Amino acid sequence: MKRLLSTVALSTMILTIASPAFAEEGSVKLADQARSAVLIERDTGNILYDKNSDEKLPPASMTKIMTMLLIMEEIDKGQLKMDEKVRTSEHAASMGGSQIFLEPGEEMTVHEMLKGIAIASGNDASVAMAERISGSEDAFVEKMNKRAKELGLKNTAFQNPTGLPEKDHYSTAHDMAVMAKELLKFEGITKYTGQYEDYLRQDTSKKFWLVNTNRLVKFYKGVDGVKTGFTNEAKYCLTATAKKGNMRVIAVIMGAPTPKDRNAQVTKMLDYAFSQYQTHPLFKRNEVVAKMKISKGNSKNLNLVTSEPISVLTKKGGSVKDVTQEVVMKQNLQAPLKKGDELGKLILKKDNKIVVESPLVAESDIEQARWWTLFKRVLGDFSKSG
Repeated sequence: MKRLLSTVALSTMILTIASPAFAEEGSVKLADQARSAVLIERDTGNILYDKNSDEKLPPASMTKIMTMLLIMEEIDKGQLKMDEKVRTSEHAASMGGSQIFLEPGEEMTVHEMLKGIAIASGNDASVAMAERISGSEDAFVEKMNKRAKELGLKNTAFQNPTGLPEKDHYSTAHDMAVMAKELLKFEGITKYTGQYEDYLRQDTSKKFWLVNTNRLVKFYKGVDGVKTGFTNEAKYCLTATAKKGNMRVIAVIMGAPTPKDRNAQVTKMLDYAFSQYQTHPLFKRNEVVAKMKISKGNSKNLNLVTSEPISVLTKKGGSVKDVTQEVVMKQNLQAPLKKGDELGKLILKKDNKIVVESPLVAESDIEQARWWTLFKRVLGDFSKSG
């Protein structure tokens, strides 16, 4: 397929996250023993199965998907390093429920904290990281809710970064799937969420064994995340992801009566996705798609790159030969611009219908040019015209 079939300028942008084009309501029953459920293909966001996916329910520890997303975004922006040591406050150490038994004043690296959150669902590690990123748990919760709004999630409200029961703390199967989709842009996260067991405090007298609360990581080939959840109110929940070949899917179950029912239904959903559909990858994350001119910048041009892997989904045996694409860019952009700023979108069409819309972002920072640079640029343009 030819790259960059057409380029269109646009001053405002509307980006869609998921499309229900593939869901056939009532045609299959995959989650009878759950309050709600959804199955999506990761790259496109296409919904393959839906059951009450917009019902507001307590997400329990699946809340930590957003917590991990904010951690990974801080790392991606260079604001946080994997080897940085994070100190545990009295408040973080006081968390009940699932924990890695951090003591007040104890330090662990971001890498170790992530293991504690992703594998063992550590509430104490989640709060410690929240305090490191935002200064306090409350400020981090504000950041969580702001990020949810940026993702277009209208049925999610967080009161804490752990999922411990609290009034007006809720989400939906659909919203959890979108959060997981965003988190899985960071390929490194599955090194944590997909690990069945590990240890903390190695080579000490307090060596601590971590066992993944998501048993499908061990028992279903291809599963490498993302997060389980359980409280008496929420019952058994799971946002799972699995990859086979080029295809990655996300299955969410909320309100299953037992862990056995939860795992059986997720297994059924994953089997259905891989047997009926296939993914056709077209772009990797951070791949250069277009170049745009920037006014008054220290560089005249800026590369637009993909913000996520981009694919087209078809039924098994389907083709993408007739898929066309357009690059849409904002107009009249001036420096300064930051790496990761959304400056355009890539639109893929099949049979004149939009099948994928995905943000294109700045590859690097563009600083405002100094007056001397702008003067020389104008002088050079004048000389050329002469």
